[in-house]
Amino acid sequence: MAATTTAFALPSANAATAPAASAASPVSGEDIVKAARAAAVANSKATGVTASDTLKVKDTLVDPEGKRHVRFERTHRGVTVIGGDLVVHLDAKNAYTGATRATNRQVSVPTVTPKLSAGQAAAKATASAGGTAGAAELVVDARADDAVLAYRVTVTGSRDAEAGAARSVVVDAASGKVISSTPHSDAFISPKLKSTLRAQGQQAAPRTAGPAAPGPARPAAGSFPAPANGTGASIFAGNVPLITTQTAKSSFTLKDPGRGNGETRNAGRKELETFASGKAFTDTDNKWGNGTAGDLTSAAVDAQYGITSTFDYYKKTFGRNGINNDGAGPHALVHYGNKVGNAFWSPDCACMLYGDGDGETFKQPLVALDVTGHELSHGVIEATAKFEPTRVDEQGNQYGEAGSLNESFADIFGTGVEFATNNAANPPNYLLGEKLGLEQKFLRRLDKPSLDKLEGTVDYWDEGSYDREVHAGSGVSSHAFYLLAEGSGKKTAGGVTYDSPTYDGSSVTGIGRAKSEQIFYRALTRYMVSTTDFHEARTATLQAAADIYGAGSTEYRTVDTAWAAVNVTAANTPKH
Repeated sequence: MAATTTAFALPSANAATAPAASAASPVSGEDIVKAARAAAVANSKATGVTASDTLKVKDTLVDPEGKRHVRFERTHRGVTVIGGDLVVHLDAKNAYTGATRATNRQVSVPTVTPKLSAGQAAAKATASAGGTAGAAELVVDARADDAVLAYRVTVTGSRDAEAGAARSVVVDAASGKVISSTPHSDAFISPKLKSTLRAQGQQAAPRTAGPAAPGPARPAAGSFPAPANGTGASIFAGNVPLITTQTAKSSFTLKDPGRGNGETRNAGRKELETFASGKAFTDTDNKWGNGTAGDLTSAAVDAQYGITSTFDYYKKTFGRNGINNDGAGPHALVHYGNKVGNAFWSPDCACMLYGDGDGETFKQPLVALDVTGHELSHGVIEATAKFEPTRVDEQGNQYGEAGSLNESFADIFGTGVEFATNNAANPPNYLLGEKLGLEQKFLRRLDKPSLDKLEGTVDYWDEGSYDREVHAGSGVSSHAFYLLAEGSGKKTAGGVTYDSPTYDGSSVTGIGRAKSEQIFYRALTRYMVSTTDFHEARTATLQAAADIYGAGSTEYRTVDTAWAAVNVTAANTPKH
């Protein structure tokens, strides 16, 4: 079911065009939350919220121009609702202006008394996914046309062969039917891609920086613990600066106290369930790694450089203070699992997980900068819109437009991390996974997504997008972003040649990456929910452009043109 944006219309083209800064700060003001709750109930027809629902605040944002947005999760008759998320929009005086919601109808179930016991539901989940079932939580699943009472069960150690394969299994509480089985972790390499690479016999030849000695380090002066300036020889990004924690005269830990204690630890090739279980990386001279995977610290250098660079990107570009906007720095576990050829964002440990390669297709750790930027952006998405796939197949491949937006936004902001970091050894571009060493020289690209033959990524929207594998489907919005930022046609930048086509042969003049990032980020954090589809993403980005630059602005018109250039228009909006 697609998201529904209700009760606020896009501004007319003759509206005020004064731009406003995109950054906003989190707000915990009780008056804003109280007003949003009251507005949700008072406007029940538009919001779908009834007296049987309780709204739990997930996020509150106030824009520079004064508009407020409160993101809620919902319980119905005391039971958690899956697909019940919504955002209530208020003006600067806390008056209701509209809502964006995941379900387009009121949530209602005949009873909240299940026919199946929790134990029976756990057994059904285990039989479906394999592995070990955790506690079964009673939920209302509102993702389909008719809400149903169900159990949600986390199954760990599932028969999915790859590490990090915990799944969330939803079981109908009346019939025992498995409604959905969704991987917890967002993996950079999908099961489908892995199968394709193995079928083709491909062996990645990573573009590494090569062996190196770290540069000089500068220890802290005075009492400990204290921040210290270290250096690292990474596998992919060359020699990089690292801020570490000095704990004694000759003792340093790979933890950055200036970035929310962002830290990388060693999983010791075990499938650890918590970041705290990892072993801290320590050093005596604050010089880390040697640029090769043979030194276990080198992968940690890449990971630490990546997570702190991503932290900086979100803070400097959007004013977002950490993945959850709470000031906490990112965490990472390297050397995760045995022969894991992947990298993941794991909501279970709230950290990055990096395997060392499977020894077959990938023989190096997947710790490249854009991989980290992409995967940590999944963490930001989880903390905001939390896009969900419409279905997941038995192999763990995900499908649907919301899931495609999940991958697309992670690609968009993952490339943003590269541009913001601007490392000469890892030059920024609109390619994803170019350091992995695949035969096609990249995994995905934003200018002409269909050049990715491995995943079958598409350039334009069509009705097949409803049920397209999410990496293949991601090209629609990624292409729209590229056109918005850089425009159509040929150009060469940073040593990469781009040639971006349009669906209708039109010409698009870009507005620049910086403005485009602000528009897409505001749309994600204010106007998108778990079920948003491509046409609703168009509406959300138009609203964001109107907020920042005005509805009569060039920026607003170019957003509309960019989406039309990938065949997403008001005229072909599906009727849900």
